[in-house]
Amino acid sequence: MNTTFASKTELSRTFSLSKQNPNLSRPFKPTCEFSLHSKSSSSSTTTTTTTAHVGLSVSAKERLNVVSKSSKSGGDSLTYKDSGVDIDAGSELVRRIAKMAPGIGGFGGLFPLGDSYLVAGTDGVGTKLKLAFETGIHDTIGIDLVAMSVNDIVTSGAKPLFFLDYFATSHLDVDLAEKVIKGIVDGCQQSDCVLLGGETAEMPDFYADGEYDLSGFAVGVVKKDAVIDGKNIVAGDVLIGLPSSGVHSNGFSLVRRVLARSGLSLEDKLPGESITLGEALMAPTVIYVKQVLDIIREGGVKGIAHITGGGFTDNIPRVFPKGLGATIFKDSWEVPPVFKWIQEAGRIEDAEMMRTFNMGIGMVLVVSPEASLRILETGNGSKPLYRIGKVISGEGVSYS
Repeated sequence: MNTTFASKTELSRTFSLSKQNPNLSRPFKPTCEFSLHSKSSSSSTTTTTTTAHVGLSVSAKERLNVVSKSSKSGGDSLTYKDSGVDIDAGSELVRRIAKMAPGIGGFGGLFPLGDSYLVAGTDGVGTKLKLAFETGIHDTIGIDLVAMSVNDIVTSGAKPLFFLDYFATSHLDVDLAEKVIKGIVDGCQQSDCVLLGGETAEMPDFYADGEYDLSGFAVGVVKKDAVIDGKNIVAGDVLIGLPSSGVHSNGFSLVRRVLARSGLSLEDKLPGESITLGEALMAPTVIYVKQVLDIIREGGVKGIAHITGGGFTDNIPRVFPKGLGATIFKDSWEVPPVFKWIQEAGRIEDAEMMRTFNMGIGMVLVVSPEASLRILETGNGSKPLYRIGKVISGEGVSYS
């Protein structure tokens, strides 16, 4: 790893790769890409990220339209909006960007290259970083960072090729930064891609002491005739869910509000479980790349949705043709205990939970009925698969 010091005290990291074109070691900066962050300086700091990729499709993450509702049990149900995430502002920004870059709706941006598409994605880990600072768990947050981008681009059937990271802090703590980047390396290994390079920015007075910010960028490739685009989805197709490890990397502004209300600390045990709340909430995001690509190779996969901000309600319809929706079978998989605690402690309504969190399913495959029988019967190693719903006529997502 070569490190050069720039005049503005930023550190530019470039990774030398043997047996590769040396030009590929230069940081890749795609044009016409918007990554917009809004941060509050209050104790309940939140981050709203809206990303638009310019290509054949555009990704717009965190497009939630959460409405505050009163709880049946007492009128003080928490919502994502209550936690400080200004969804209306984010939606308005997406609307304005759409005028400049039409095509919002996909999970990654596709760029034509010969008989293939390059598929690109970018993301961060949101206010999960706040919990990393509080728990001192820094060695897995890099896995989260990689996961959020590679899980997006694999929804197109793309194999990730390389990843770039951005690490920013007020004063560089080399030991801490090494832990974070080690997690990024682990995430790249799990997704079978190369950590191509990154940027370490030291910006005095910009961040609180001991804190840092992260973002990441992934590029993959898929043959044009193998793109998973959802165009062939029809009513009657089956939704197969791949389990998550927990909250993954979305909804942490609401999680932190729930934690504060509960009176518990991150060192306390998750009620009814043997692990602490900190351990449960910091469980790294599952990287689905190898599992999903293996299933795709068997055939029958028509669409894939990465369940991030927006939960089932907002993410699954993004892969459907117009006029189609989904029915979700709520009792078809086991909801992890951490979500049960979040809902109970925050008095959060079912609809809000399903629109904010992954609820134990981090990726949804839309497959033909015939393929579903084969996929569910053969499974995928030790990882369970669930038939969680079906495609129906009529737009929207319902739960039964």
